Amino acid sequence: MHTPTIDRNQLEAFATRAIGDIASAYSGLMVGLGSKLGLYRALDGAGPTSAAELARRTDCAERYVREWLNAQAAAGYLDYHAASDTYELSPEHAQVLADEESPYFIAPAWDLPAALWAGEAKTLEAFRTGRGVAWGEHDPRLACGVAAFYRNGYRAHLVSQWLPALDGVVAALERGIAVADVGCGHGHSTRLMAEAFPRSRFFGFDAHADSIEAALRNVEASSAAQRIEFAVARATEVPDRQYGLVCFFDTLHDLGDPIAAARRAREVLAPGGSVLLVEPFAHDRVEQNLSLVGQLYYGGSTMICCSHALSEGGKLVLGAQAGPTRLADVFRKAGFGHFRRAAETPFNAIFEVRP
Repeated sequence: MHTPTIDRNQLEAFATRAIGDIASAYSGLMVGLGSKLGLYRALDGAGPTSAAELARRTDCAERYVREWLNAQAAAGYLDYHAASDTYELSPEHAQVLADEESPYFIAPAWDLPAALWAGEAKTLEAFRTGRGVAWGEHDPRLACGVAAFYRNGYRAHLVSQWLPALDGVVAALERGIAVADVGCGHGHSTRLMAEAFPRSRFFGFDAHADSIEAALRNVEASSAAQRIEFAVARATEVPDRQYGLVCFFDTLHDLGDPIAAARRAREVLAPGGSVLLVEPFAHDRVEQNLSLVGQLYYGGSTMICCSHALSEGGKLVLGAQAGPTRLADVFRKAGFGHFRRAAETPFNAIFEVRP
């Protein structure tokens, strides 16, 4: 048997990286605690703060708070001032950890891996049997974490950048059209559009009943509530209506039959209407996606996207890194002739699709 030669430097470098990944998992737990206990909010704009003062402001036990602060300082999330034994949250880090309206806010994203760890037994069985795990079979923190993670990104880009990148769509929305938000989740994207375009009506559909219930709660206080309707429906069963715009926000790649979903969008699309397709950013080839973003999306796709698609029969399991060529082929097979990349961010690719 051939015994490979071990490069000691490469071995130690990789072992260090792996330990770093383990440490980041611990940091994720700390972020969750800091967000849910209000520790970051109490530190935001407060300047150097002692453990005792932070514990007092948040009504938490000082010994736990001090250990949490030290963990955050070791991770580089907080600055530690040794001379005064105080801790400080920089304004830049506050945008990521404390400001719930910031497009960089990611604290809820840590609910995703927590939910997936909780459902590890189901994933192990799925790997061995090939069965899927549906969205609703996961720990409830998954749906909540995904909704909160995407909400601020949509708020930052959807109305101001993505919709204007589509030919004639903003003008149509201003005149008044019906809009279908397919796979609307907790309804954040639906609400953002409805509040921006008061002459249009908006219909959100999702196969996950609990998400629809959350969407209904999320729009109760909205000024656009009377122009928003939500219903439980699969992407292939969108109710009959002439929609001037059909949207798929980070959902098409999760579907067991994306071609059938695209075909249904074609059937209910009004003459002159458009499809807005928002998907995780990806290139067409695996070697082009070997990046931090690819690492994030391939991991999530393994346990969420592919798994849900398989639970729906898995006629075509795209995964979260499908790439523009495969996405375009889905819509071509569904009867569409126009497919154009309209915009992109480091995390999303935005496409305009028309018959």
